Amino acid sequence: MSTKYWLFKTDPADFAWADLKKSKDKTTFWSGVRNYQARNYLRDEIKQGDIVLFYHSNEDPTAIYGFCEVVKEGYPDSTQFDPDDSHFFPSATTEKPIWFMVDIKLKKEFRLPVLLSSIKGNPKLKNVRLLQKGNRLSVMPVTKEEFEEIVKMGNSE
Repeated sequence: MSTKYWLFKTDPADFAWADLKKSKDKTTFWSGVRNYQARNYLRDEIKQGDIVLFYHSNEDPTAIYGFCEVVKEGYPDSTQFDPDDSHFFPSATTEKPIWFMVDIKLKKEFRLPVLLSSIKGNPKLKNVRLLQKGNRLSVMPVTKEEFEEIVKMGNSE
């Protein structure tokens, strides 16, 4: 099975690149996703060894800071069962979980964050899903070519 590439969006007020860098073994679970298409990716398509671009949304400027590797495939998101968590989902049960998460590990921090404005200005990235009108998913696929171009941008002089 070949490696797939993904972009995960996060609000840095909830979980930031700096939080990942400080976490134990530079590894974290990716929880709290509450969109069915993104859930399907997490549950069904994202596999161990896949690569994830780490994107800060709701920040000025918005940017990709580096990439991670998936180290644990989809499993039930524990936040859906916790009534004290903002991601609590009352209809979810441990027997029939609705929401899923994966674990990721930091692999590479870019020398320079790849700004959204730079992505928009790069003709090689004109079709990246992040730029598509109406695409607000927090988890989305990217092509290998798009991933390689973003890595090149992040490590440029």
